[in-house]
Amino acid sequence: MFLIIFWIRLRFTGMLVRYEKADGVAKVSMDDGKVNVMSSAMLRQLTVAFERAETDGVIVILTSAREGIFSAGFDTKILGRKDPQEVFEMVRLGAELAARVLAFPRPVVAACPGHAYPMGAFLLLASDIRIGADGPYRIGLNEVAIGIPVPTFGLELARHRLLPAYLQRTALTGEMFAPSEAMTAGFLDRVVAAENLQETAAAVAAVLGKMDFPSHASTKERLRRGTLATVRAAIDSEITLENYRLRTMGSTSSSLATNTQN
Repeated sequence: MFLIIFWIRLRFTGMLVRYEKADGVAKVSMDDGKVNVMSSAMLRQLTVAFERAETDGVIVILTSAREGIFSAGFDTKILGRKDPQEVFEMVRLGAELAARVLAFPRPVVAACPGHAYPMGAFLLLASDIRIGADGPYRIGLNEVAIGIPVPTFGLELARHRLLPAYLQRTALTGEMFAPSEAMTAGFLDRVVAAENLQETAAAVAAVLGKMDFPSHASTKERLRRGTLATVRAAIDSEITLENYRLRTMGSTSSSLATNTQN
């Protein structure tokens, strides 16, 4: 009863992420009451949760409290408004979070209960063990299908985890995959019945808890050093406020030119 009351109180004070720690594992659950849009507020709270987990020295299970959805991805309302500051802030927060998850010193288990669109798919690509629920869900990088180039940091994450043919399909056409094919592609490591998802994730985390964590962290850094470097370079060179201001000016100029011609 205490947990239920505590969670209701948090929801009414604008909390979008729940952090529950027990037995060396932190369960980080997204819940915006709808489809877990990766707004700046959601991304900030996820970042705080991972900062806390690193301080606590625990394994993380990253999941969603919403049935049938991991995340609907970046907030399209913010993207649609095309305010340079807003878009820059949101995308930078997302990219920095993905880099943090990719380099996290303890194992990160992602439990995906349904659909995963970017930025949700990027977090799957950055996690260590990815478990998905079976069902009529879609996972992938659909940016080009809705008129948005895939950010370079996301492409580098995808290059790190996806089979080359699937990387081409999802990045260049926006194709999304059912859980079983998403596992073949490299977005997931295992697909289980939806009712067994959280239990399976907890069991995996318990097994991972028996490993030598310094060895895990050292090996992860060595294995992912190249990817971490390319992700960092992409963030620092591409996701800048000046770049987003220039893009907005370019879009405005194109719109004016089109209107003049018409």
